[in-house]
Amino acid sequence: MAFTAVTRRVAIVGAGALALALGLAFPASAHVTIQPGTATQGGWTKIAFRVPNERDNASTSKIEVEFPTDHPLPFVSVKPVQGWDVKVTRGELPAPVVNDDGDKVTEAVLKITWSGGKINPGEFQEFEASLGPLPKSVDQLRFPTAQTYTSGEVVKWADVAKDDGSEADHPVPVLKLTAPADGEGGHGAASSSPSVAPVAADAGPSAAADTSDGTARLLAGIGIAVGVAGAAVGVAGLRRSRSQ
Repeated sequence: MAFTAVTRRVAIVGAGALALALGLAFPASAHVTIQPGTATQGGWTKIAFRVPNERDNASTSKIEVEFPTDHPLPFVSVKPVQGWDVKVTRGELPAPVVNDDGDKVTEAVLKITWSGGKINPGEFQEFEASLGPLPKSVDQLRFPTAQTYTSGEVVKWADVAKDDGSEADHPVPVLKLTAPADGEGGHGAASSSPSVAPVAADAGPSAAADTSDGTARLLAGIGIAVGVAGAAVGVAGLRRSRSQ
């Protein structure tokens, strides 16, 4: 029928537009990122470096993540990734740093390297690490990352945001740090005495029944509206088919 053909054309055009939009958006987001991208100042966190493979003719074979030396992280542990070798490099800082507790820090974790595995075209991999305590005096930490391909190409994700606020070509992975919420301790955990929401004095069986009835009426109304709309579309289609 003509109506069916028109509907089919609209669906095809819509699908094509969606595919084009996704295709245009993907390259902008296909870079090394930290998941999740935020953590609490002064606490501990587990993050994952998410690494997508951006090449059609080569696989990613090595990832090198540099750790900040101006705000060093004293404790870092990694989660094994099947098929990959991992090396945590500790060493002397370029210059001593006084931490939030007033202690002088001269060495810390400088780099983590994952190698020996493969991220094939069209795939991504996540490399997890637990780290802390996080600094309290800054709102972000940068982790410059080098991505090596089997072709020999090395892509360095180390660019900061542009002056106009737009994204850099190879943005550096960033972990944003936020102030602890009220009741959070040094590890970002909730207070041991969480507040309990008050219960309304008149909340009893009758209130629950009223809520249930209201929900049922709402769902019934939605069902009727959908049915009416469907019937209207059917009638319109029938009329068009008869007029052909």
